[in-house]
Amino acid sequence: MHGWLVRGIPVQAEGGVEARWRVRERGARVSGTGLRVAVEHLFRGNALNAVDAKGRLSVPAFIRAKIERRSDERLIVLAPHEAYPCLVGYDSNFDAEIYAENERRRLAEEGTDPTAHFERAHRAFGAAEEAPYDSSGRIILPQRMRSKGKIEDLALFVGVGATFEVWNPRVAAHEGGANLREIALYWLEERGIAP
Repeated sequence: MHGWLVRGIPVQAEGGVEARWRVRERGARVSGTGLRVAVEHLFRGNALNAVDAKGRLSVPAFIRAKIERRSDERLIVLAPHEAYPCLVGYDSNFDAEIYAENERRRLAEEGTDPTAHFERAHRAFGAAEEAPYDSSGRIILPQRMRSKGKIEDLALFVGVGATFEVWNPRVAAHEGGANLREIALYWLEERGIAP
């Protein structure tokens, strides 16, 4: 097992897989296959923010901090979630990880379902949209993304590791798993809103 320190963060490649990494001025960007990466590079936490009639909303600080650590661009990429009625979000550099995962799955499925790869690619790349944010952290949520994620007047941001999800909190309260329901119900109660 090989190990490195990136800005004092232990990073290890498992199973003899050689890791690729680079250190950036504002933070560490670690990439490669088979890596264990420190928690500071993962999205964790949750927040509920208002969405106005034009689709403007503030991206929570915990999301922006990771985006700016992982990418030089001040934008988030949003796409329909593969399994849930919400959006998935990430930084623009994460596209390479999604592409690699799609290729891995394509090769594993070769000969069994020729359309599955294209469905994933259409969702991950064709249906994705970029949303740049301004100096105060506000984005304009594209109308198509609002529709796909069933986002109305509130957006619930939930960190899920390498990505984050954006939910309509009422939908999350009814259709999410136990932990997500608890988060959504907490925020709705905090705002005095019935689920």
